[in-house]
Formats: sequence, C-alpha cells, structure tokens
Amino acid sequence: MGLTGSLRILKLTSGVTLGYTSGLNVARLWSEPRQVQSLEMQYGIIRAQALTPRESTAFIEKMLGDR
Repeated sequence: MGLTGSLRILKLTSGVTLGYTSGLNVARLWSEPRQVQSLEMQYGIIRAQALTPRESTAFIEKMLGDR
C-alpha cells in the first residue's frame, strides 16, 4: 500500500488498533495484530521518507520553474 492506494491506521479509544487499506475496487479493514503491525511499519517508512510541508512547497515551485 502507499503508492497503490490509501493506508490508514485507526487507534480506537478502547486501545484497539486497526488498519484500513483501499485501492482500485478493493477496500479492507485489518484487525489481526500481526497484519496491523505490518501496516504500521509501512506507514512509518512512508512517513520517514516524506518531505516536510516547506520542502514540498520548494520542490513543487522548483518543478514549476523548470517547465
């Protein structure tokens, strides 16, 4: 997930953590702890590689200037 669709981690007030993924014509709610942990790790990797809002703005402006 990540590049192929959306990925959400849902932390409920009851303490339960769920994962939700969706893509083209498919959506799934994950409740098994091992599967949810895998989704949390994927989310962490995506988040670690993401640009900050300021870096994103600078990158977009640079790309627009290169046209």
